[in-house]
Amino acid sequence: MQTAAAAPRIDTGDTAWLLAATALVLLMTPGLALFYGGMVRTKSVLNMLMMSFVSIALVTVVWLACGYSLAFGGDAAAGLIGGLDEAGLTGIGPASVHGSVPTLLFATFQLTFAIITAALISGAIADRAKFAAWLVFVPLWALVVYVPVAHWVWGPGGWIGHGLGALDFAGGLPVEITSGASGLALCLVLGPRLGFKKDAMRPHNLPMVMLGAGLLWFGWFGFNAGSAMGATGLAAAAFLNTLAAGCTGLLGWLFVEHRRDGHPTTLGAASGAVAGLVAVTPSCGTVSLLGALVVGLAAGVVCSYAVGWKFRLNYDDSLDVVGVHLVGGVIGTVLIGLFAERAMTGGPEGLLYGGGLAPLGRQLLAVAAVGAYAFAVTYGLGRLLDRTMGLRASEEQEHTGLDLTVHAETAYDHGVLGHGAPVGASPALSSVQKAKTQA
Repeated sequence: MQTAAAAPRIDTGDTAWLLAATALVLLMTPGLALFYGGMVRTKSVLNMLMMSFVSIALVTVVWLACGYSLAFGGDAAAGLIGGLDEAGLTGIGPASVHGSVPTLLFATFQLTFAIITAALISGAIADRAKFAAWLVFVPLWALVVYVPVAHWVWGPGGWIGHGLGALDFAGGLPVEITSGASGLALCLVLGPRLGFKKDAMRPHNLPMVMLGAGLLWFGWFGFNAGSAMGATGLAAAAFLNTLAAGCTGLLGWLFVEHRRDGHPTTLGAASGAVAGLVAVTPSCGTVSLLGALVVGLAAGVVCSYAVGWKFRLNYDDSLDVVGVHLVGGVIGTVLIGLFAERAMTGGPEGLLYGGGLAPLGRQLLAVAAVGAYAFAVTYGLGRLLDRTMGLRASEEQEHTGLDLTVHAETAYDHGVLGHGAPVGASPALSSVQKAKTQA
């Protein structure tokens, strides 16, 4: 006598962990705001903070309206995109279950990934993008770039995750490679900042950078270990791998700095940790601890060189989104093809563990497809916005600073402004007016 299969049930332990993980991932975007805000010059701090914070609101609206359904709804077009049956989260209530957690929680967890991916792009165009154009770009980009790639990799029937069989545990393809390739496309559309390769453009607040990096690292435990979708041994392994790769990434970057420049720096330590975390994102649930250590070290070393490519190739990736997120994401995703272990994946193995060349080939194909798609579509979207509403701030705004000219605020009040306006005399307006007069 056959018995009916038990209906899926919500596991309270898994749900509690994913609730915490979701909050951790959302915290990463304010952490990114501080990380980026400390890396720019004083005149653009608030603008960088705003570009990250406004992404939370913009992406959330798009995701709830139709993004979640298109990414994780039933496949509607040969593994390319989902349907609209769950647009507006229609039919999804508190009792709806995804695996062992509420579907509403799963949708919110995935939302936090979409938010930070969009925010990451802002670092490539710091100091020179119109804020109004960013408000239009973010929701459009989320729909035409992030949502399709998320479906390819994680959605039911997605052609990369299910058809090709490439592995990506927590977002090397949808998060790191899409943001890095899209950042490259946008910085090519915008062109370099005024004074690029001529003026010193040093980070104005390194303690802020370190604080932001610390919050990112903290949130990354939710990002990676939360992707196990439960309070399981796999979540514990991903958690440890995340810690380990961040450490070797930091050490690898500092080693290069010491050998090359003679000075290990705080910016290098923060960047190296982030590079290691980026690279282990796709691989934290597929490689052993040894593999995670190697992945992090490789990213720390290679990315420390990659951030200098912009000066040789003449693209102004302001805050090294390409050098860290694109390059780090490629490293972590490709190395799965070498270091994947059956004990972690439940089946597929990498080249070094007897899996042959096929797994490596699948990872390379996935990287090439996602990188090319994200770059091409973002470049086209950037060109469209540039021709219709203008994507770049005016030369006057860029010279004076976007904080004053766009937001009418300054990050720091030193009592008397450099233009001579006394405290209490509407410093933002007087500074802008004087800049216009001088121009």
